[in-house]
Amino acid sequence: MNPRIELCIAFMVAFNAFAAAEPPADLAHRVAQREAASEAERSRYTYKQWLTLEEFDNRGRKGGLYQERREVIFLANGERAEQMMGRPNSSLKILRMTEEDFHDMREIQPLLFTSDRLSFYETKLKGDELIDDVDCWVLQVRPKQLLEGMRMFDGVFWIDKRDYSIIRSEGRAVPQLRSTHPGKDNLFPYFTTVREKVGDFWFPALTFADDTLDFSSGPLRVKFTIRYREYKRFGAESKIIADP
Repeated sequence: MNPRIELCIAFMVAFNAFAAAEPPADLAHRVAQREAASEAERSRYTYKQWLTLEEFDNRGRKGGLYQERREVIFLANGERAEQMMGRPNSSLKILRMTEEDFHDMREIQPLLFTSDRLSFYETKLKGDELIDDVDCWVLQVRPKQLLEGMRMFDGVFWIDKRDYSIIRSEGRAVPQLRSTHPGKDNLFPYFTTVREKVGDFWFPALTFADDTLDFSSGPLRVKFTIRYREYKRFGAESKIIADP
């Protein structure tokens, strides 16, 4: 073969490999579109959500514990609803669960980064990484500005290069809510959410955190896990609950 042709072919192969390794310019938009599709699909599923939260005293000893179980079901009229399974169990001595905590569990920690939220964030590519044999883009996501009364996310996504699905996220719900009154701070730990493949989409499977929060009354270590279990697509296997 002509050496010039060989050189041209080698250049084309190298160029194509480089181009394949580069993310699209509209990566964040594609991720948001994929998340919208994932959110629409997840809305057709029932599942159970188990929360366990532990607090530790200033000597590192276990203090109180909070546990609850919820399930997402479909009512007899076809509406989707969330309900508590039994009563929460709490022996917390220092922490208290707030409205923002429960909002973060539903909206921030299993974050669905959809198109309607995209305009509130700025994004920056941090490189790529292999996660559980999945080749991923690593995308930093930060609020453009913190808006009063709006809970947001500040952290990193790992995005499957094949279909732009988020398979892992790490970060923190913001803003931290500090108070000039002792004992009134409302702070939120750095967390990780891992997803699992359900059908063609990636749904939250586990959220966990082990962080020390800098309260005005002193630092406090907290640990929590949220497990999402028993995903079932609405249909023959789904649980139908009669309207009260």
